[in-house]
Amino acid sequence: MKKQIEQLVVTALQQLAAQDMIPSDSLTAPKIERARDSKHGDFATNAALVLAKPAGKNPRELAQAIIDALPASELVEKCDIAGPGFINFTLSSTAYHTLIPTIINQADRYGRSDLGAGKKVQVEYVSANPTGPLHVGHGRGAAYGSVVADLLEAVGYQVHREYYVNDAGRQMDILATSVWLRYLELCDESLTFPANGYKGDYVWDIAATLHRDHGEDYKVAAETLFEGVPADEPDGGDKEAHIDGLIQQAKKLLGDNRYRFVFELGLNTILDDIRDDLSLFGVNYEEWYSERSLMESGAVNQVIERLRGSGHLYEKGGALWFRSTDFGDEKDRVVVRDNGQTTYFASDIAYHLDKLQRGFERVIDVWGADHHGYVPRVKAALQALGEDADKLDVLLVQFAILYRGGEKMQMSTRSGEFVTLRELRKEVGADAARFFYVMRKCEQHMDFDLDLAKSQSNDNPVYYVQYAHARICSVLQQAAEQQITIASDANAIDYACLVEPQEEALLTNLAKYPEALELSALSEEPHQLTHYLRDLATDFHTYYNAHKFLVEDAKLRDARLQLILATRQVIRNGLGLLGVSAPEKM
Repeated sequence: MKKQIEQLVVTALQQLAAQDMIPSDSLTAPKIERARDSKHGDFATNAALVLAKPAGKNPRELAQAIIDALPASELVEKCDIAGPGFINFTLSSTAYHTLIPTIINQADRYGRSDLGAGKKVQVEYVSANPTGPLHVGHGRGAAYGSVVADLLEAVGYQVHREYYVNDAGRQMDILATSVWLRYLELCDESLTFPANGYKGDYVWDIAATLHRDHGEDYKVAAETLFEGVPADEPDGGDKEAHIDGLIQQAKKLLGDNRYRFVFELGLNTILDDIRDDLSLFGVNYEEWYSERSLMESGAVNQVIERLRGSGHLYEKGGALWFRSTDFGDEKDRVVVRDNGQTTYFASDIAYHLDKLQRGFERVIDVWGADHHGYVPRVKAALQALGEDADKLDVLLVQFAILYRGGEKMQMSTRSGEFVTLRELRKEVGADAARFFYVMRKCEQHMDFDLDLAKSQSNDNPVYYVQYAHARICSVLQQAAEQQITIASDANAIDYACLVEPQEEALLTNLAKYPEALELSALSEEPHQLTHYLRDLATDFHTYYNAHKFLVEDAKLRDARLQLILATRQVIRNGLGLLGVSAPEKM
């Protein structure tokens, strides 16, 4: 209806421009907003205020001219001029009569639009290092990123969902070495596990697979492994130097082929687990993009040479540095370490350049809030390469903090003391987890209350919304049991009898769904859709408690059944975009 009001105003403005009452070059899409107070009508526009100066007219006089030029419409009952020149629109009592059949006929297409005009957008999210299972902190980025992608697709963008796999670099070497050390322990070698190794049970599981399938083929004496390795932190040493020394020893003692096998076993086992975990959480991708492919294709070295050639790199302390301070970063950044190895940052530069070269008009990264300092350096690198850094939009997501029984749960991948996303999903269900994850702005801290998520009460927002859907299904089941036929043609129903306040409130909210969807998508704020659905559920529950639907009056019964059918459709559409099911029974 907002769109229809906007079109009426556009037509009026075009007529006034044709009559030279306003300059045609000043015409823009009029701003139409819902009235904050229903006493002032349903919608309002400030078009007269905006155009008064270029038209050289008094705003209130121009407002009257716009009203006089409005095409006749059954949608509008009256127009009023308020304040300095606002135009208020009050909808007619029959305005919503076409809404119900529109929703029912459009079904899952209701609310969707072509606003994005097919523009190519890439959304990259989760992209957690494959060094351990996903924990509940990763879950929020997973839910948020997937819903943002689905919302953008719903309003007409061509969306490409992507996971960037960090399958190269030091952290993967630490994982491979951790797996091998646990394998040696299974071979009855006695050793002190490094403070900086990965300690989770999943490391033991991978090591057990290696031992079961290959026996002692990968065994070496523990004392040989630790020869010449710097002491670990508990012994007064350096834990970073200690683990790096063990990595070098592992590569030397195993040789390239055997070390690569252990490396790949750890990587693929965990990556397969991540793929499965995300899929069961309703998170899927068009592409899993390998960091290693950037290294092997030479893309990382090519970027470094481009930056060197343009004078944006310099040497210091044996390392190669990018002058990111020239572009507003707080300090310069290393792209090649003193040992000749390229950094994660160098790979990220190549990756983001590749994104833009693939033709995406907009690139959205969903990162954890702890990466906020990383944003300016990536944008700086894109600028240095002559790219439009404004095409990159980084959305920072605060990790969720999980509470069980009032106690905060730990989420450290290295220590192994964490709650996995899979455990959360099994405990509260994917629906509750996804809904809770996107209920707040992504940059806000989130305390995930397990007790609330599992409760079957009105205080549980996902239960509250799903229960509205299930209640409607229950009414329809009762109608079937009473052999009440539900009309197949929603257009043939007379909706003039829907005059109760609860019916009018429900109709008004159903009409807002396309606006809520568009706003959620364009602002990248899924929580706005969750708030809309809760409000809609409230309107329905209020209606359900105040009136009967299966009344004797066939005309009223038919209208009410079509109204709740439309409500069920909108709830289903909204939950679907959140990746949440719409159960028929609860």
